[in-house]
Formats: sequence, structure tokens, C-alpha cells
Amino acid sequence: MAQKSISIRMDEEVLHKLHVVSDYWGRSANSQVVFMIKKVIEEYEAKHGKIELGEKKKPSP
Repeated sequence: MAQKSISIRMDEEVLHKLHVVSDYWGRSANSQVVFMIKKVIEEYEAKHGKIELGEKKKPSP
């Protein structure tokens, strides 16, 4: 799968804390963010079912 990139904005304190957590787990900040996103997706799918690629509709909360 081709990799895509996004930009995110966060305040300096959150960025610093991200780096502390990333260092703890031996990951780059980018890898830590990707890990956390995948974890959230996994938790969402466990509760709501698999997200089918191509879906554009917003799921209900």
C-alpha cells in the first residue's frame, strides 16, 4: 500500500510529551502517532465492525 502523509498541528507541550512517550517505546514520533492511530482504529472496529475501504459516510456515534 502506498504511504501518504498528513500534517498535524499541536501545541509545544503535547509535542514534547509525544517525544517522551515515543522515546520510552523506542519509536520515532511519527511511528508512535501511526501506532496510536492504528490502535484507535482497532478499538473502533472491535466495537462497531470492520471499516470497509471506500466508505464515505460518517458512522453514528
